[in-house]
Amino acid sequence: MTKFLLAVHVLAAIVAIGPVTVAASMFPPAARRALAAPEDPRAVETVRLLLRICRVYAVVGVAVPVFGFATAKNMGVLGDTWLIVSIVLTALAAVVLVALVLPRQTAIAEALEERQVTESTDSGGSDAAASTIAVTTATAPTLTSRATVRLAMFTGQFNLLWAAVTVLMIVRPGSTTGA
Repeated sequence: MTKFLLAVHVLAAIVAIGPVTVAASMFPPAARRALAAPEDPRAVETVRLLLRICRVYAVVGVAVPVFGFATAKNMGVLGDTWLIVSIVLTALAAVVLVALVLPRQTAIAEALEERQVTESTDSGGSDAAASTIAVTTATAPTLTSRATVRLAMFTGQFNLLWAAVTVLMIVRPGSTTGA
């Protein structure tokens, strides 16, 4: 049973965490491209797709610690230091993703969509001009190159936390389970 749980845990990590780390890393440059090319609808579509990937796989990623705990329990290593550190780092990575990465991605994507809608209605006279001013004012702090740089920093922290967990899972310092 331990081998099955370990296989599911590793597969869940590859299938769920891999896409989140890649899509989250691709998001800031894609958002910068969308900022630089407001006339390109595909740029905003790419940003929306990357956000959707991050959201969906973040939810699927819950399977990783679930199967990880089941595997650790079967292996009798729940109290090992390497595992406790891995659990703490995993929890920290989840907090970074949920509290820092996803909300910023959402805000940037929504601001890009608002800008796209505003620009498409901009040819309609004074009402359109008034809505442009309102949208620009509302999204100005969110829709900047600096916001994408900050998002890239948080995404890098998320990725580094998962890299550290991966190393701990492979090396298992102090483990007596035969690594």
